[in-house]
Amino acid sequence: MITSVLVANRGEIACRIFRTCADSGIRTVAVYADPDANALHTRVADTAVRLPGAAPADTYLRADLIVKAAVASGADAVHPGYGFLSENADFARAVLDAGLVWIGPPPAAIEAMASKTRAKQLMGLAPLDDVTAADLPVLVKAAAGGGGRGMRVVRRLEDLETALSSARAEAASAFGDGEVFVEPYVEDGRHVEVQILADTHGTVWALGTRDCSLQRRHQKVIEEAPAPGLTDELTAELHDLAVRAARAVDYVGAGTVEFLVADGRAHFLEMNTRLQVEHPVTEAVFGLDLVAEQIRIAEGARLPDEPPRARGHAVEARLYAEDPSKDWTPQTGTLHRLSFPPSVRLDTGYESGDRIPVHYDPMLAKVVAHAPTRAEAVRKLAGALEQATLHGPTTNRDLLVNSLRHKEFTTARMDTGFYDCHLTDLVGETGDPYAPLAAALADAVGRSRFGGFRNLPSTPQTKRYEMAGEEHEVRYRHTREGLEADGAKVLHADESGVVLEVDGVTRKFEVSRYGDRVYVGRSSLKTLPRFPDPTAQHAPGSLLAPMPGTVVRVAVGLTEGSAVEAGQPLLWLEAMKMEHKITAPVNGTLTALQAVPGQQVTVGSLLAVVEPT
Repeated sequence: MITSVLVANRGEIACRIFRTCADSGIRTVAVYADPDANALHTRVADTAVRLPGAAPADTYLRADLIVKAAVASGADAVHPGYGFLSENADFARAVLDAGLVWIGPPPAAIEAMASKTRAKQLMGLAPLDDVTAADLPVLVKAAAGGGGRGMRVVRRLEDLETALSSARAEAASAFGDGEVFVEPYVEDGRHVEVQILADTHGTVWALGTRDCSLQRRHQKVIEEAPAPGLTDELTAELHDLAVRAARAVDYVGAGTVEFLVADGRAHFLEMNTRLQVEHPVTEAVFGLDLVAEQIRIAEGARLPDEPPRARGHAVEARLYAEDPSKDWTPQTGTLHRLSFPPSVRLDTGYESGDRIPVHYDPMLAKVVAHAPTRAEAVRKLAGALEQATLHGPTTNRDLLVNSLRHKEFTTARMDTGFYDCHLTDLVGETGDPYAPLAAALADAVGRSRFGGFRNLPSTPQTKRYEMAGEEHEVRYRHTREGLEADGAKVLHADESGVVLEVDGVTRKFEVSRYGDRVYVGRSSLKTLPRFPDPTAQHAPGSLLAPMPGTVVRVAVGLTEGSAVEAGQPLLWLEAMKMEHKITAPVNGTLTALQAVPGQQVTVGSLLAVVEPT
């Protein structure tokens, strides 16, 4: 029997595995890089072992250090989670060679399927070798790993070499393997997958389907089970193909076989030899704990001949610290408050007060709703996201709510091009128009302790806020009866809440303040100074870092004085395991180039200046 498990991962998935271990009476061991010294997964584990350094390549991707940590901590098993080393056959062998139990598939199965090129060959498919214009569009894809890293869509032949170079660099950083390949890009397909669970006695379960079509940068955003709108015949074909893939490599444990479905046909993509991020929707529908099943299988237990019966529908949304309106730019900083209603399942690696680091994936949490029908599950999830309290860096919460309520999603007519078509309609919330007034009144009450109403006529007070990119100025005054505001009757005001009557309707606002940032309900506001800072100016054409990160490379041959064209890539930043391209905003001349490869930059750092011509 397994008595102690080291999880070779971090964040949300480590916490989720620890939860099952704790319920099973199994001792838990965490590993952590220096930025995660006080992370939630480190805090909740029974034991934690430091991996010195910050970059994944120096810490979570170091198989030798993790095996050493498992042995030193007295763990008798290792669970890889997903990402990092979860699909690394050499890591699995190292764990087994150390006399530890590997909670995952056999190394040979990982080797056969973890490389997407070899997996396709096993399924009778082959990548493109010599790409011509007739093959376009194509998809450049990392042979190892997943999560959208190392993937690029190429629509012009002249962009292929740049895409290959960029994908190799990103894949090497994320997975320690820079191998990439090229395959045809299926437009307007649905991303459908089958959950596999197999034991060491020859039993293989196909645990239904999942639809993961809503993606940004080839990384899933909303997933659901079962995949809606599939015919019984196509579902049976998907199950058969998935079981065939598992049996072809003598698979053991939990895995996922992924397909693109277009025109009623299934196109094999890959087999992920690990637990998937979206596994909770399958757990909800089948009433299973897949991590508990993984542990039982690793202990040699036998699965029943048939899986449990599926019930209802489940939907999962990935909550990211990112700004979808600004090319999905990741966000860092302190997560002051994170809370959700108890009607949904929340898998997260953060608690209120935690800091979001720049070194890792920007996912904050997975939010899962289960209900008897798809419509009820979608409504429950959208409502829970809307009611959640999220104080801190910008998130994709509004995008998720709007996506779940979009007609194309509610009628199950979505495909992988959903955000390419509808992103502008799903972002750009303006905020509550009375939020600035509520913020000002709450602030006024707080300051009134140091001198509020006096027995003299009061002149109007003004406060300025930025909300949703726009400036708002509000006015209020102190009177004998209390606070008075134009356009609203103030029924109550204190530092944490304001009640207004507007056109006969009572409206309540919860107010929280962290420095110059104010949260009023779902609206986020920044308090503006009375007078702008004259030093906060940059030369016209300045390109500023949109996020903290590392300059990974500068365009070949680019120097000060170079002529550039609008949209031309100038340099690349790496933040939260993704590369972000910085391009020239206009045709012009590069008059300054401050960025150099390897340089660490903060938000707003000057990278370059392009003078328009």
